Amino acid sequence: MARFVFITGGVVSSLGKGLTSAALGALLQARGFTVRLRKLDPYLNVDPGTMSPFEHGEVFVTDDGAETDLDLGHYERFTGVAARATDSVSSGRIYSNVLEKERRGDYLGKTIQVIPHVTNEIKDWISIGEDEVDFMLCEIGGTVGDIEGLPFFEAIRQFGQERPRGDCILMHLTLLPYLAASGELKTKPTQHSVKELRSIGLQPDILVCRSEHEIPEKERGKIALFCNVRPDSVIPAYDLKSIYEAPMAYHKVGLDQAVLDAFNISPAPKPNLDRWIDVEDRLHHAEGEVRVAIVGKYTQLEDAYKSIAEALTHGGMANRVKVKSEWIDAEIFEREDPAPYLEGYQAILVPGGFGERGTEGKIRAAQFAREHKVPYLGICLGMQMAVIEAARNVGGVKDAGSEEFDHEAGAKRFTPVVYHLKEWVQGNHTVSRKVGDDKGGTMRLGAYDAALTEGSRVAGIYGNLAIDERHRHRYEVDIKYRDALEEQGMCFSGMSPDGRLPEIVEWKDHPWFIGVQFHPELKSKPFEPHPLFADFVRAAKDVSRLV
Repeated sequence: MARFVFITGGVVSSLGKGLTSAALGALLQARGFTVRLRKLDPYLNVDPGTMSPFEHGEVFVTDDGAETDLDLGHYERFTGVAARATDSVSSGRIYSNVLEKERRGDYLGKTIQVIPHVTNEIKDWISIGEDEVDFMLCEIGGTVGDIEGLPFFEAIRQFGQERPRGDCILMHLTLLPYLAASGELKTKPTQHSVKELRSIGLQPDILVCRSEHEIPEKERGKIALFCNVRPDSVIPAYDLKSIYEAPMAYHKVGLDQAVLDAFNISPAPKPNLDRWIDVEDRLHHAEGEVRVAIVGKYTQLEDAYKSIAEALTHGGMANRVKVKSEWIDAEIFEREDPAPYLEGYQAILVPGGFGERGTEGKIRAAQFAREHKVPYLGICLGMQMAVIEAARNVGGVKDAGSEEFDHEAGAKRFTPVVYHLKEWVQGNHTVSRKVGDDKGGTMRLGAYDAALTEGSRVAGIYGNLAIDERHRHRYEVDIKYRDALEEQGMCFSGMSPDGRLPEIVEWKDHPWFIGVQFHPELKSKPFEPHPLFADFVRAAKDVSRLV
């Protein structure tokens, strides 16, 4: 049976609960324990799949096809444990499940209430897979005091009471603000946050206190006294230059030891931190720098491309170079020449996205990369725009475009080189979709196999002819244009196993130009960089040597 660590936040949002949870998971692994991390989100959307990137940031996709919170990306990157659909749940999903059961008559005509029906559903979700690991780390989204989070806080209170004594602990993140005028760190917000928790029946076992300044022993003692925790369980959390410093930083201030002490695990297994020592070494001892232009449409919010930014960092680690990623709004290229903006970069990456806005700019970025022999990586929509660019400029389809854009305009303006995917094979069955279907959860989602062409660049990069990668899209490159484009030098080097869906394209006469329909960034880790990103950065590094 697993031991449970519940992670909550107070004072303000965005304190880094996800990062702290991920770092703790990595430290418990370093001591030989198995872990799984889970995110409980209070918002009423069923999942973040239909939310704007500006609203929620990146949507992380699991192998089994769940659209989840971006914190699951942190969990995977730090622990290497592949997330599942059961590792992310929102209030919307919980309430939906409860109402479906009520409609089926599962509650035998009873009045449905938050307590016990909603809280029971939350507890059932928390306990999924508990027999598989030593520790289950459950992060509660939002901040204590939020009305949306109350059912989750009540559920974990009940859960802790129902489990054997010592099976659950609560870790609470707070902020210690610094008042420059008085030169003081203020502990009162933390005291009030813990008071709010205690008013709903929850007592923290460990406090993680975010601060821009060193927390003196006097203040740590004061926090321990007024918040009823042990002094060695008040853990400072200081700002870091990189998120990948977090495991070592938390280990040095005793977070993992405090957790094991709270569970009375003694003697504690000694940690093997070689993995994170190597990560920090590669991070801080780069032997050069490359500049990568990310031409996207959600550039105002970097969290919209969180996994891409991290995968580029991992690629830099693999090559011992620092990757300087710079964000460029694709819409700029719809009215201006991209050359002055892109000439100083060693590589260009065009990420995914939805809708027509900015797509002509992405097409021009792909054209610049092709014509100027700049390493190019196109992901999802970035691959589709590269194919449309090729069809227009070398394939003879002057009005090449996507059905996605025609659907938005309500009229046919393009020859659809990219079409709405209405049917595909998933495992042993065929999936069908219509344009008018609900948006949520109806894309081609999750891990799918692909067959690579022997002798192709991607086959060499992967070192294999069979791969599987995670997808999130509802539009697909039309295979009927394959022959015409391959005559011009664009190789369709990756296909679905049935040969119907293009997965990867590359230009034969280009130093490094690859477009992929899937999202390789979702599987990259600092200690195991994705091969596409590692080789993409290597190509950029080769360019920088020539400059």
